[in-house]
Amino acid sequence: MTTSLPRQDRIRRALELLRHETTDKFDEIIPFEPGEFTDPVLAKDERDHVFGRVPSIVAHSSELAKANDFITVTMPRNNIIVVRQKDGGVKSFVNLCRHRGALLEESEKGRCRIFSCGYHRWSYDPDGSLRTITRDSTFGDVDRGDHGLIEIPTEERHGFIWVVDNAKEDIDVAAWLGPEIDGILAEYELDKSVCFRAGGFDEPTNWKIMQDAFLDGYHIQYAHPNTAGKIIHTNVMAFEDFGRHCRFIAPRKSIDRFLEEDPGDENLDKYVTETHFLLPNSTLLRQPDHFQLLTFRPHPTDPTKSRMEQRLIVPTVEDSGMAQERWERLWNKNWEILLAVLHNEDFPLLRDSQRGMGSADAGDMLLGRNEIANQVFRREIKKLVANGRAQVG
Repeated sequence: MTTSLPRQDRIRRALELLRHETTDKFDEIIPFEPGEFTDPVLAKDERDHVFGRVPSIVAHSSELAKANDFITVTMPRNNIIVVRQKDGGVKSFVNLCRHRGALLEESEKGRCRIFSCGYHRWSYDPDGSLRTITRDSTFGDVDRGDHGLIEIPTEERHGFIWVVDNAKEDIDVAAWLGPEIDGILAEYELDKSVCFRAGGFDEPTNWKIMQDAFLDGYHIQYAHPNTAGKIIHTNVMAFEDFGRHCRFIAPRKSIDRFLEEDPGDENLDKYVTETHFLLPNSTLLRQPDHFQLLTFRPHPTDPTKSRMEQRLIVPTVEDSGMAQERWERLWNKNWEILLAVLHNEDFPLLRDSQRGMGSADAGDMLLGRNEIANQVFRREIKKLVANGRAQVG
């Protein structure tokens, strides 16, 4: 299995696997139960012991470019507001007025100097402090310092905004990523890129079914014969297992020119896609000229529902060397292609999979030795759930 090699060497490793019509593999086939995608008890444990304990990505930094820019996010445990502060930092808060529990902000994104509740017009500053109690002379005495918005642990690192979906926890993204992945993300300098477009999709599918599909190099020619299957080789991965996280290189079919000849010192970046799985719920795809971030979150109550978010992360107009019009045309076209594949090919298949998992007699199922990133995902989620259960048990 590929470990700790320079990128060009890892690409050549993928080429060698392709020549031998094989892939990196684990030692064993792993069984699993369909109930893992329908069980409400397990779903709650995942919300509490996974998303309530470890960092996950909610946005690219460029989505909150200026002070008072905000987004709202439905996390598995909390509805939150994520807002850029005057000092350049980022904070997140439970999206709930501390008076009578009305939703504070309904918009998905915007810019706001004051968050004001529509029920009684209590208001809060972007730093979460309670600013106004309407008709306070009749309301009674309130310790305003104790009744600001509830803060959710938040950190900005490597061009992404991360949260731990639990007000009682701390956040340390570097420690969570570990030195290997933290160093890899630092090299990409994604803080210098921009999120050209982001989109979210609520689907009748367990989040793990969704995440599994975007770690899987085994299905490409079968589920995407006329799109990705024409571009990417199926079932070929040069793989690195970093414990919690992993990454793998999949060769594009354009690399076939080197099947019968040595590429020598030629840079092979444009001939591959490199996938990074960032536990618990993100797939970061490194394409030859841009990145895609795919995130998958459980529904707050229903194990058969989830939300997928897709982000197209690209060089700025200035760094691309393109005219604005050409830059926008290129990435709009790319975005439309991505949406078409998701909605026409991935989502229908995954919805049907969720329906099938609900069968009373579905029987045991299998992850193959070649489904290596899926095995890492399942292994690490099981660890987080088991550790969380042990701590509360």
